[in-house]
Amino acid sequence: MPFTPYNGNESVHRHHLNLPHWRQWRRTYFITTRLADSVPRTVMERWKAQRALWLTDHGLPPDGCADDLPETERTAFHREFTARFHELLDTGHGESLLARPQIAEILAIQLMSGHGKGYQIGAWVIMPNHIHALIEPLEKHTLGTILQRWKGASARMINQTLRRSGTLWQAETFDHIVRSEAQFDHYRRYIAGNPGKAGLADGYVLGLGDRAGITAEEVLKP
Repeated sequence: MPFTPYNGNESVHRHHLNLPHWRQWRRTYFITTRLADSVPRTVMERWKAQRALWLTDHGLPPDGCADDLPETERTAFHREFTARFHELLDTGHGESLLARPQIAEILAIQLMSGHGKGYQIGAWVIMPNHIHALIEPLEKHTLGTILQRWKGASARMINQTLRRSGTLWQAETFDHIVRSEAQFDHYRRYIAGNPGKAGLADGYVLGLGDRAGITAEEVLKP
């Protein structure tokens, strides 16, 4: 997968929902998107409140972005909040529909469907209630459009398979522009190691580009 890091000399489009989102054209992103029932609302609200307090204590607005901070404080923020957010997902709340092989296969097909066309996808993993991926949009495609297609198509097919309706995915996705080769390697290792870290023996699909069902060792090859 080509790797294009954040460019500090290039303008950034920023917008906020519950989380901050930074966009630069054709950059590599680490993304996490989760099922709607993956974290209890009360737990998520507590996390948001603690995050807002930390940011205001460090001179930023409560809905600000820690990437505006010096590296030491930025690292402390991600250790305290980004890492904890992902730990919440690994506790396995909700129905964990993606642990079902048939459902995971539907999603895997969607993840691989635009590889080499609308985007390049690097390491990715389907966990029981969320997914992680390294992705770089190509040409005129945007990260938001790619994610909407993944979620929309997979939600329709999964709901049809389960003979149900309703919201499947949490609307907002966590995304982060990868800043360096070292960070890119960190995220590759995180993706490959996430199932083991969460104590899973099965119930997940690990992939690299348009290949599914590979081993963590394959993901971590140079």
